[in-house]
Amino acid sequence: MTGFDTAATDLLGIDHPVVQAPIGSATCPGLAAAVADAGGLGHLAVTWRDREATSRAIAETAAATDGTFAVNLVLDEETGVLDPAEHVETVLDAGAEVVSFSFGDAGPYVARCHDAGATVFQTVTDAESAREAESAGVDCVVTQGWEAGGHVQGEVATMPLVPRVADAVDVPVVAAGGIADGRGLAAALALGADAAWLGTRFLATEEARVHRVYRDRVLAASESETAYTTLFDKGWPGMPHRVVENETVHRWREAGEPAPGERPGESDTVARSGDGDPIERYDEALATPAVSGVVDDMALFAGQSAGLTDERRPAGEVVTTVVSEAAATLDGLDERRRDN
Repeated sequence: MTGFDTAATDLLGIDHPVVQAPIGSATCPGLAAAVADAGGLGHLAVTWRDREATSRAIAETAAATDGTFAVNLVLDEETGVLDPAEHVETVLDAGAEVVSFSFGDAGPYVARCHDAGATVFQTVTDAESAREAESAGVDCVVTQGWEAGGHVQGEVATMPLVPRVADAVDVPVVAAGGIADGRGLAAALALGADAAWLGTRFLATEEARVHRVYRDRVLAASESETAYTTLFDKGWPGMPHRVVENETVHRWREAGEPAPGERPGESDTVARSGDGDPIERYDEALATPAVSGVVDDMALFAGQSAGLTDERRPAGEVVTTVVSEAAATLDGLDERRRDN
């Protein structure tokens, strides 16, 4: 299979410029290892895990693959979770080789990560924040476009964002938001990125830790059936996100989009976690396999690339197919150019 040698693959020592996004509780050792085994960069999201669970997840992933995987930490204090400095120490002590930071400034943690031999990623929203990240010593920046699913940092779409950032920094750039196939990877490379970051596509894989109802809704959704909103804010107040439209979204709109405290069914328990904890209608909880109840009414995080995600497949197959499609796309463009 034709591969791509880019600044990102060289930095990370991976075969393919494909990064599995840290899709919250949907990440697990099985998913990260499958992506890593296929030559991409796997990812664990550990922000909402305690120190013991974080260490265990990293150890299980390392035992399952000889490939490379990253560990993501959200830095926004509004999450109310473990202190970032403590979590960084936990991640590094567990042997993480790549640490990605989002929703905050990685600067205070770069030197510590580098001392431990780890490569540092930071998600950025524009050229200015990319330059600031580079000045802080970050090794690679991730440009998250507005099309992305889950929690969304910025308001610029992928198409204008990637070239702006690529022109602004000398470190590798990873493009995120709206990418789900080889055409998206080819486009990202053409825009100046060194790799593509896929979330929604990996959310719908066999290994992802998601409830069947959630996965099926993502697979069935079109590119126009997601909502960019702050509706599911219980647990992370005020943070914008993109979800598949569902009954909760529709009821809120029909009520005139009232503010928190006045929304329809504000205190409804629509589901329960595997431990039996209640999940209220506007919670930002992700639907994992152990959740029971009306899963369809929960936050169904997904990006606009849901329209390109219509089949459940193994994660490793997604990696290799995306790379093959990208090579074929670029070859096709060469042929069209020669024909003209």
